[in-house]
Amino acid sequence: MRRAEGSMRKRLPRARIETYLAPLLRATALTPRMLRLRVGGETLRGFAAGRTADERIKLFFPAPGERAPALPEIGPTGMRYPEGAAVPHARTYTVRSFDPDTLELDIDFVIHGDGRAVDWARRARPGDMLGIAGPTGGWTPAPEADVHLIAGDETALPAMATMLERIPAGSRALVIAEVADEDDEQYLEAPPGTEVRWVRRDPAGWRSPTPLERAVRELEWPEGVVHAWVAGEASAVRAVRRHLLGERGLERGALDASGYWRHGMTVEQWVATEGDDVNADEASNAGEASNAGEAVSANEAVSANEAVDAATR
Repeated sequence: MRRAEGSMRKRLPRARIETYLAPLLRATALTPRMLRLRVGGETLRGFAAGRTADERIKLFFPAPGERAPALPEIGPTGMRYPEGAAVPHARTYTVRSFDPDTLELDIDFVIHGDGRAVDWARRARPGDMLGIAGPTGGWTPAPEADVHLIAGDETALPAMATMLERIPAGSRALVIAEVADEDDEQYLEAPPGTEVRWVRRDPAGWRSPTPLERAVRELEWPEGVVHAWVAGEASAVRAVRRHLLGERGLERGALDASGYWRHGMTVEQWVATEGDDVNADEASNAGEASNAGEAVSANEAVSANEAVDAATR
């Protein structure tokens, strides 16, 4: 997804995007709906994650009957799959953590509903191979911010957790996290003074405004310079973004908003319709086109950065 100019997401210099194959080491259930997969080994030597928060990787899942996914070749014109190779299913996820000493990479999956990535995560066993490209993106806390407002649903929790681990001393973090129920609440490592508010969806079904939007609207606005990061269901993120810009007077450069999924659609349906650009009004004003739901198709040469950055969680 194309980001607003000057947002909290600090763009680091982009190095060549590498691809890796790594075996699954173990799977750990964090909550009834969150599964952590750890992959690793010598094949991840040189993987350059862990420099910042909210780093993104593209995951390539093996095609049915295949032991390992085909990986694209990266050249000056972008990415291209080997001719005749079965093109794997690919989705973008957040790096939860990476240990360069043990070469172990953690990725958290929301296990809910059906989808090819989720189905693979449910079935995966130690030794199963996963393809990886990246990392790209990244977030660093704005030094001028007194308060970091971090809001999202469970799909954003991995990124939110990495952000809280990097909030500097002297800054305050205010977190609003929406989950299905109490069982989905997680322990979040956070600096002293962090306030974490868990809000839960109505078990009777989806309602708009969402608990996330209501919680942000009801928030007593903190004093000082506020920067905000919001991610999750696209319509909720769009509503929160409009509220923060229009009613709270937040500057565009102090807000980073991303839609990860859309209620009522599978990920595949959402991607097929090019997703939702929660910053569409801003992109339109700037004369920019959105590629929020871009997918990588068979043997199609596309920009390496776009392929990895496509917001197709």
